[in-house]
Amino acid sequence: MSDAFARSTRTLTAVILLITLDFPAFGNSQQADSVRMITVEGEGARYWPRWRGPSGQGLVTGENYPDTWSATQNVIWRTVVPGRGHSSPIVWGDQIFLTTATRGGRTLSILSYRRSDGRLLWETKAPGTFIEHAHQKNTQASATPTTDGERVYVSFGSRGIMAVDLEGKLLWHREIGKIENYHGSAGSPLLYQDKIILYHDQRGGAFVAAFDTQTGEPVWQTKRRASIGWGTPIAIRVGDHDELIVSSQRTVNSYDPGTGRELWSCAGNQFEVIPTPAVGAGLIFCASGRAGPTLAIRPGGRGDVTDTHVAWKTTRGSPFVPSPLVAGNYLYTINDMASIVTCFEATTGQLMWQERLGRPRREGFSASPISVDGKLFLTNDDGKTFVLKAGAEFELLHINDIGARTLASPALVDGRWYVRTERELLAIGH
Repeated sequence: MSDAFARSTRTLTAVILLITLDFPAFGNSQQADSVRMITVEGEGARYWPRWRGPSGQGLVTGENYPDTWSATQNVIWRTVVPGRGHSSPIVWGDQIFLTTATRGGRTLSILSYRRSDGRLLWETKAPGTFIEHAHQKNTQASATPTTDGERVYVSFGSRGIMAVDLEGKLLWHREIGKIENYHGSAGSPLLYQDKIILYHDQRGGAFVAAFDTQTGEPVWQTKRRASIGWGTPIAIRVGDHDELIVSSQRTVNSYDPGTGRELWSCAGNQFEVIPTPAVGAGLIFCASGRAGPTLAIRPGGRGDVTDTHVAWKTTRGSPFVPSPLVAGNYLYTINDMASIVTCFEATTGQLMWQERLGRPRREGFSASPISVDGKLFLTNDDGKTFVLKAGAEFELLHINDIGARTLASPALVDGRWYVRTERELLAIGH
């Protein structure tokens, strides 16, 4: 690290705007425990059934996951994935599910690979022919599917949502209309109880909606005012009730996931929002824009909570694309506009450390970080994974180079990493 950057880091309090309000930021464990992400339980907790895994936050339990690899080292198998897609792999049983777009987006498919050896088991194509425009870093197959072990649910933007069984049979397909989003759609669906929930912020017709998992029939739909957004909703437990959190253009909104009724809203986001919120220390952490802010919001309010429920916020160090990660007492963010990783104390927003990962590069990280075995794994678009020791002090352990462009986030099950690069799917393990 250069002397200039070191001085910049030590004096970051002069650069970062940190606001702490008068109310306590869930300083005791009882209050913090009253807010938590709704995780996947039962058999699904053994696998990686959704975006960011069973925790919904990129937190991995278990042992024996390798922390070093290359294009050949610790690679158990690799297989070519046709077409383009930045959706992350999900895992159930001995199957890995991915989506992809071929023929320039004319054909959208969900693929199943055998987890043991990477063999393609089946491909199911989505109905329709409409080709949605996508930014060069986006694709028509960027939304990560989700599964309950009976059905796999997929969102294809303007081509609607669909469910297939584990053998690839199309069970239902629901059209939702053309999505007018200037970079294309990308947010992943959320499985909540017997509902599939997603939102599309767009010009003239933004909405958040829930669909029945068995039939695809609409359960509820709530209009929204935002015109763009590419995030994924989360479901949290707040004391005695659940909340659906949508972090998007200008505001963070909470809804009743059973009815779609808005519970509260909090202003402060920037115009463009991609990261999925993270949860910890009794707070929701929402990031937006190319340079912040990151908001730490206390959930459970009603109405406009902008002036009452923001525990702290910072205007620097925030990610544009990758989601934040809460591990233990700390919040980690990777600013992909400058290749800088930052660690905050989650409860207060106090800066613990900030360092650069590799050379600075605009929009150089897309994959969201992973925490496993006391380490952080942050992968840039060139396929280099920076392995850091988690905690209050910065320590770079090593850098793994898979040698391929990588924008999707990995899945981790039974000691193996499943990594999607631009052209391949790889299994990494001992």
